[in-house]
Amino acid sequence: MQNYKGIFIFVEQVDHVIHKVSFELIGKGKELAKTLDTQVTAVLLGSETGNLVEELVSFGADAVITVDDPALATYMTEPYTKAMTAVIEQYRPEIVLVGATAIGRDLAPRVSARVHTGLTADCTRLEIQEETNYLMMTRPAFGGNIMATILCPEHRPQMATVRPGVMQCAEKQTDNDAQVETFAVAGLEAAKNVEIVEIIKKISECVDIADADVLVAGGRGMGSAENFAMLEELAGVLGGTVAASRAAVDAGWQDKSRQVGQTGKTVRPNLYIACGISGAIQHMAGMEESDVIVAINKDETAPIFEIADYGLVGDVAKIVPLLVKEMKGI
Repeated sequence: MQNYKGIFIFVEQVDHVIHKVSFELIGKGKELAKTLDTQVTAVLLGSETGNLVEELVSFGADAVITVDDPALATYMTEPYTKAMTAVIEQYRPEIVLVGATAIGRDLAPRVSARVHTGLTADCTRLEIQEETNYLMMTRPAFGGNIMATILCPEHRPQMATVRPGVMQCAEKQTDNDAQVETFAVAGLEAAKNVEIVEIIKKISECVDIADADVLVAGGRGMGSAENFAMLEELAGVLGGTVAASRAAVDAGWQDKSRQVGQTGKTVRPNLYIACGISGAIQHMAGMEESDVIVAINKDETAPIFEIADYGLVGDVAKIVPLLVKEMKGI
């Protein structure tokens, strides 16, 4: 294990825009690197992505490795797997972190299999074990009813995917200096086993709930899709966005893109108002890091009140309209 050193972050970029989770992982990587006395390296795969290097450096990367090839212009499983595997085999990092996005969840298990190591998926906490310097990778298990901490003592690198929104980005720096290296991987074009005929992008008018500062979330207690109109009104007054629990999404009341929780998105807004949400552990795992949590529920024993900063016991159909009126000054 002595020959493995450093923390590598897979940088996810689409159309030359870096996914926020990559910056979050650089921030977390810097924390871990202090304990291990090592560096954080951002691994940037793509085509003509040189303009993104400075951005990665400004968020704290100690080094950047770029693999620039036309075959990597659009994400495809095999070329990206081949490129990332080659980087790991060449530089032998101790830890590799990947965002648990659609791309990350496709890429990470294939890379881990090719470098013959383990992978802990959907982590919500990463720490270094003091006695061994092993990476402690914590994730929900058994349907979210327990939190399991997993170690990988016998193989390297230690690999984990981390859900977006769980870690915090490091603050941008203007004076950070980093080593930038270009790494060539042969045969990437030949590694393609599918052809992309057309990319159709879905244009959404909704703000991504992971980026919202204020979220008004509804659950099973809202009773119907129509009752979400009052949450839309409250969110509008607060300058926020509507979110939902899995129960509300499964009932067809809200779109999957608005789901908060273990099987949805992890969020940490400044204000989270939970309306008619009982607080299953799977839901709370996705929002418990919010700065201020307000819970509205008619069941005073609902688990959501255990993590709420403010609790209102009563019928959401009566309380929410009163809140809107108060805020509008009616």
